[in-house]
Amino acid sequence: MFAIVLTALSGQVVCAVNQDQQRSLTPIQLEIEKQRQRLNSADVEERRDALVQLRTLHHPQASRVAQGSLTDQSPIVRATAAGSVIWLPADEGAASLIPLLADKDEFVRQQTAYALGQTRSRVGVNSLIERLTDKKDSVRGAAAVALGEIADVAAVIPLAALLAPPSTAAQPKKSKKSKPERNPFVLRAAARSLGQIADRAALPVLFAVLQDDTAEDDVRREAAWALGNIGDASALSILQTAATARDPYLADLASQAVKKILKAQANRSR
Repeated sequence: MFAIVLTALSGQVVCAVNQDQQRSLTPIQLEIEKQRQRLNSADVEERRDALVQLRTLHHPQASRVAQGSLTDQSPIVRATAAGSVIWLPADEGAASLIPLLADKDEFVRQQTAYALGQTRSRVGVNSLIERLTDKKDSVRGAAAVALGEIADVAAVIPLAALLAPPSTAAQPKKSKKSKPERNPFVLRAAARSLGQIADRAALPVLFAVLQDDTAEDDVRREAAWALGNIGDASALSILQTAATARDPYLADLASQAVKKILKAQANRSR
């Protein structure tokens, strides 16, 4: 009887302590704790939703709680966790994501690549470059997008090799790909990312794509945008020619790129 009473009293004390602790927490800390507990659920959907809620808090501590789910047994939970750790300090978040780029699940690798881009950390650049040779289109595309978000010049040559037309393609020495990239989304992503990085080393491949009549229209449009974003005057003649293209969207983008370069030149001459 004494043991039963003692146990009951102990439970009341613990409950009181927990209530005191909860009262000392801020609203965001209470929400983080609530989602932390949901991550222990046996239900995959509940764990996934908890990670979604943690991401919406935009808080480093929420991302730190989400880190533990990067090794969850469920692929959808791991993929969701990848997007939920992005509020950590950039390099810390990137370091925790890199192992998932080798995950056996395509969707996990894809979402991890996108998340790495959102960290803007250069820590992930080399690992993302390796994913440009992934067997899955979605992963290669996500890696190309992420490299543009990070905008490190180390990605220029690999992205240019990916984008190069078949007749001019020069694969990196260590590349495992024997065939030139043909997936339109991957090519568009590579072109835009070269524009985001805005390094002159990308000019030759962008010129080649813009002048390639056999290239996808969307890829040529991205090349025109990229040239305008790089802003080098050597692109003017090629862009002016593209401004008369039959594709009205390409013509418009090329015209905008020309105006952007000319405006930048005028500003510099003042």
